[in-house]
Amino acid sequence: MRRSVRAALVAALMLLLGWFAAGNFASKEIRADSLWLPESALRLGLDLRGGVHVVLGPKLEEAAGHELRQLKSALSERFEDRELGGVELTVEPGVLRLTPAAADVEKLREELDNRRTLDPQAVDVSERDGVFLLTLTPEQEELVRDRAMQQVLEVLRRRIDDPQTGIPESVVTRQGADRVLVQIPDVDRVPTDLIESTGRLEFKIVRSSAGNEELLRAQFPDGIEPGLEIVFEYDRAFEDSDEERRVLNAYLVPAEPDITGDYLENAASGLNTLRNEWFVSFTWSSEGAAIFTELTEKHLNEALAIILDGEVYSAPVIRSRIGRQGEITGNFTSQQASDLAVILRAGSLPIGIQIEEERTIGPALGQDSIERGLRASLAGLMLVMLFVMGYYRLSGSYASLALLCNLVLVLGLMSLFEGTLTLPGIAGLVLTVGMAVDANVIIFERIREELREGRGPRAAIAAGFQKARWTILDANITTLITAVILFQFGTGPIKGFAVTLSVGILASVFAALVITRLFYSFWPGDSEAARLSI
Repeated sequence: MRRSVRAALVAALMLLLGWFAAGNFASKEIRADSLWLPESALRLGLDLRGGVHVVLGPKLEEAAGHELRQLKSALSERFEDRELGGVELTVEPGVLRLTPAAADVEKLREELDNRRTLDPQAVDVSERDGVFLLTLTPEQEELVRDRAMQQVLEVLRRRIDDPQTGIPESVVTRQGADRVLVQIPDVDRVPTDLIESTGRLEFKIVRSSAGNEELLRAQFPDGIEPGLEIVFEYDRAFEDSDEERRVLNAYLVPAEPDITGDYLENAASGLNTLRNEWFVSFTWSSEGAAIFTELTEKHLNEALAIILDGEVYSAPVIRSRIGRQGEITGNFTSQQASDLAVILRAGSLPIGIQIEEERTIGPALGQDSIERGLRASLAGLMLVMLFVMGYYRLSGSYASLALLCNLVLVLGLMSLFEGTLTLPGIAGLVLTVGMAVDANVIIFERIREELREGRGPRAAIAAGFQKARWTILDANITTLITAVILFQFGTGPIKGFAVTLSVGILASVFAALVITRLFYSFWPGDSEAARLSI
């Protein structure tokens, strides 16, 4: 490729990435209003612009209970088919208890020995006085806990990274075996509604209702039938205050839901302008729509309780058959409606979680880190440039120009892909400045060796770049592999360091092998008579 073409391509690349890098020196408002500045720019991490740092503890002990309840449901259906409907199934902490009638003990024993009924690798069976106790094997319990942990991570990521929450740059990652680290920049409070809410949505037909629990129980002097429970609707006007929440209504509903939020396809908040009331609209999947349509058609003129995490949000009366879409009302504020929509879209958590550590990081500390990091980067850059120019003379000037181009490449590439810059990322940037000149030093020393052997400038430059190429690639590829591993297995700040280091490595190799070589093509160029300053 001709020298002028290479120069034009490199200049075009530098101008393009320089344009993206320039956007970092203007505020978001200026970039939005500007006709020539790019909208994309580096994003600052939690440690640079402030935010909240939260460590969550998922209640993994609940995972085994959920697994046993699912097993109970599956066994109940199978026992009905095998004429064992009289077996009483009870879930206790860590145990599923099966109590058959005396005449069914042997039949139940044979059924449990059937491999199609129970997987011996997943469930242990023991018998005590005609009662069968089912427990999860240690291997299955560990698998269930790990699966629950993965589901917690996925649901929290969907909730916190939801575009409507305005915090898409957050970090949600596993910390150790049983903790979750959440870092949310640019906020001054923990969004507890998004984090702690299990998000279990249930729809149940109301059997009876009253203003409070005492009035409701008074309607049933002989006690409430098994399989039913009482749930409450609270006054949400005092939800965020320290006052005790007032019960608006008590409802008697089935313990098992008629349909759950697992069938939801989408949810969004909205404002009813006629009543000035916020609501949450939802859309069922095709399967959920069929179930909900049949449910509402069967229970016309009855109340349907909409329950989230055990609390009734509203209990409207079904006036007509409802198909794929519906609404949840309940005296919401705009924030409550928005958070509820996010929770419903993200899905329910398989287990409960609790906040174990919470820290708020102010932006002042981050600004000081940015200023100190920039000063360190500039000081390192100046010292390196002075050294190479003093030691390698004109060739050192070429290396210094390549070093400046390298910084433009790093900032431009990270801005183009809207990378997140953290304090460890600034450390990676400073490290890149020092590493970037290494490749030039290797090339220059090779060229000096060739000159000492009597080669001319043109031949010495060609041989120096050719012999140094694989040494440079080998050294940088090994560092790049380490950076990739850090990115794959590290947490937020470590990932920031790995990204900056990886981009810096690629940019420094390009700057040394392409840009520095391009400078030599102009001087000494093709002249064998010129004296090489190195």
